[in-house]
Amino acid sequence: MADAPVVAVRGETYREVAPELARFTVTATARDRDRETTLTRLAERAAAVRVLLDAAEPAVERRETGQLRVWPETKRSGERVVAYHGGVTTTVTVVDFTALGELMLRLADQEQVEVAGPWWSLRPDSPAYREARHAAIADALARAREYAEALGARVTALVELADTGLATAPPTMAKTAFARGGEAAPELELDPQPQPVQAAVEARFTISEPVLG
Repeated sequence: MADAPVVAVRGETYREVAPELARFTVTATARDRDRETTLTRLAERAAAVRVLLDAAEPAVERRETGQLRVWPETKRSGERVVAYHGGVTTTVTVVDFTALGELMLRLADQEQVEVAGPWWSLRPDSPAYREARHAAIADALARAREYAEALGARVTALVELADTGLATAPPTMAKTAFARGGEAAPELELDPQPQPVQAAVEARFTISEPVLG
């Protein structure tokens, strides 16, 4: 086999698959001249968000509090505090897309709450990745056979197979943001964005003696 002719090829695949997860952020805020009042309002609004998220299960797979901020607002001319601000942000992961739009609007309809997203993505262990790798290997084998046939030969054995990486696009975001404006919440339909998955391999195969004459 060491003296057999070798053909080196690259196998690739590209496909778009339906997303499996949707993530969005919901931020409750508060502002008042009194610090305790700011903290109390922030806690109440954060609790109202939690109640809505509790009611949305099992559509909500996961939620994580990412950032809590409380800071004073001072005059430019000195350190005298004129107001206190507070904010707490929660990242929500949804698996039931039929409930996504309604949930985001319910949250956005709360007092001093901002909602942004969604970001669409696949699970880290999505079967789409495995299927893409298999397709890339099949493409490499098909190319090797085409080259061999063009030479009047056939593929006889695999010498080497290298994974050059699995490429996926970063989570894509629908350009949607909400903030309570005092009006009735509109209806919202969201179209999940297809997720591109690309895989590539490099392979070397031995082939039978070519027919060159």
